[in-house]
Amino acid sequence: MDLKINDQPIAALPSEMTVELLDLDDAESTTRTADGTLNRDRVAVKRQIQMSWNALTMAQISALLKQMSGVFFQFRYPDPMAGVYTTKTMYVGNRPAPMAMEKNGVIYWNGLKVTLTEK
Repeated sequence: MDLKINDQPIAALPSEMTVELLDLDDAESTTRTADGTLNRDRVAVKRQIQMSWNALTMAQISALLKQMSGVFFQFRYPDPMAGVYTTKTMYVGNRPAPMAMEKNGVIYWNGLKVTLTEK
């Protein structure tokens, strides 16, 4: 898979990746009538991408987190709706890395999860 952040190959390929299409509706003009009919004003369709990793060395997790440290960054990924690789401006939410262990003097992190959301 040819994933890139700011035109650089991603520091480690995720073990799992989910691309979600989000409909954004105008909060003021999207309403339901008394009979339950929806009057919808969709203003945009955005992408949200969840990724997770199995065991990563300290160097790998550090490189990944640094690649996503900007307020916004460019992310290249295969888009299921477009049917091709696409680059979007994204930001990252919380980045939990729940499990660290040491083996033969090397620290590994297991279970890093990130959610990227299109700007």
